Amino acid sequence: MSPDPLFDLTDRVVVVTGASSGIGASAARCFADRGARVVLAARRKERLDELAAELPGSVPVACDVGYPAECANLVDHTLATCGRIDVLVNNAGTQNVTPAEHETPEDFSSVLDVNLGSVFALSTAAARPMLAAGQGSIITIASIFGLVGAGQIPQASYAASKGAVVNLTRELGAQWARRGVRVNAIAPAFFATEMTTGLFADEAAERWMRRKTPMGRAGELDELHGALVYLASGASSYVTGTTLPVDGGWTAV
Repeated sequence: MSPDPLFDLTDRVVVVTGASSGIGASAARCFADRGARVVLAARRKERLDELAAELPGSVPVACDVGYPAECANLVDHTLATCGRIDVLVNNAGTQNVTPAEHETPEDFSSVLDVNLGSVFALSTAAARPMLAAGQGSIITIASIFGLVGAGQIPQASYAASKGAVVNLTRELGAQWARRGVRVNAIAPAFFATEMTTGLFADEAAERWMRRKTPMGRAGELDELHGALVYLASGASSYVTGTTLPVDGGWTAV
């Protein structure tokens, strides 16, 4: 591929968490197809090894981002192996679908530890070498439910964590704006992943999703690629602190 220089990612070092499946695996393939060297991070090492076999030059790293020490180790390993970090994609996440009145404080905290705590821990760890280099892009996969409530899919901890991610994105983007590091987020709606298997298997739930979505359908994973490439590349050089919905119009109505 001969990329437009504006969107060129050749030889960029891109770290993707939650890379063993779904959005993370799709993002890793997207960046590798555009010439980036991709560091694949997730808990399931065997899945990472399978993906790494598809993507020459990629680096699989077993990592549970729920633990700050493992986030720091991921950054250290990337620097030792690749020399730098140009792009970080915070994608790993979890959820707990249950009515708020039945969700325990422990369950609530465990979701926030992964969906919010890991984003802070990994973003700040990766930002240190980025700030020293005077350049870098951090992209976090948020959610439409960080922008609006779900209600019919009761998940207070998930919504709270993603809403916090949206505002953390604003704050980090503002803090580091004059030091060359951009921080943005993507807010997907419904895409077919392991996390949404239950919804797509339930005919009534899928009909509800289609009815609520102005485009009348779920997204395809490769429909996130444009936003990812845009935010990772020089095409978004004057964009920071923002959250880009990729949602078929969900948040427009």
